[in-house]
Amino acid sequence: MKQEYMRKLSGEYKEALAPLLRYLPWLEDHAGTQTGSSYNGSMDGNNTMSFPVYDSTLLSFVKEAGKSSFMNRNYAYIYSYRRMKTPEDERKAIKTATIREWDVLCGILSKYVLGGNAKAYLWTQAVQESIFFLVLDKMREIVEYWDRKLED
Repeated sequence: MKQEYMRKLSGEYKEALAPLLRYLPWLEDHAGTQTGSSYNGSMDGNNTMSFPVYDSTLLSFVKEAGKSSFMNRNYAYIYSYRRMKTPEDERKAIKTATIREWDVLCGILSKYVLGGNAKAYLWTQAVQESIFFLVLDKMREIVEYWDRKLED
């Protein structure tokens, strides 16, 4: 019974994850790099308010991830419960996650995708700190594990 449930769950995750996996190589290539900048429009000498400018691939990824079933608006609860405060805490949680901690992976992804709408630096931070890459890679690993296990 448990195996059948995990199989069903894995299939649902795999379907929802597929559109995001095409960004995995780009996220890996850009880990540790700056993927955004500020534009202040002061070409004519007047000071204006600056605003962030992002890489188009990053914006496409954020848009795609934002409409996925992985978004959890209550991600703060997961952070509080797991006592995650730093990117290092997030990386540890990602590394040890299994299918049972899928909600933790979704919470981490949600923090950066949804939080980036209000705090502009979060999207570029997630790329620089490899958070987006690590979350997607771990999700892929979990889904592949359950696919393989089911085929045996």
